[in-house]
Amino acid sequence: MSGPNMGMPVVPSTEDEDDSFGEAEYAAINSMLDQINSCLDHLEEQNDHLHARLQELLESNRQTRLEFQQQLGEDPDDDDD
Repeated sequence: MSGPNMGMPVVPSTEDEDDSFGEAEYAAINSMLDQINSCLDHLEEQNDHLHARLQELLESNRQTRLEFQQQLGEDPDDDDD
């Protein structure tokens, strides 16, 4: 993102122009906000999915480590960490 105007062109006003936003400008802003919201929702879903997968991997690695320690006859509570 390139700053607070989110890529919208800044047009300097002249004395003859009305300084208020028109309906088209609000519609464009709403559309951009909807797109940003959609992107953020998608990123949140991906983040949740990755978090769940990492939790599964961590648990799997813990189980594998426990099994190896048991096979070697080591005490599983005797960690080097």
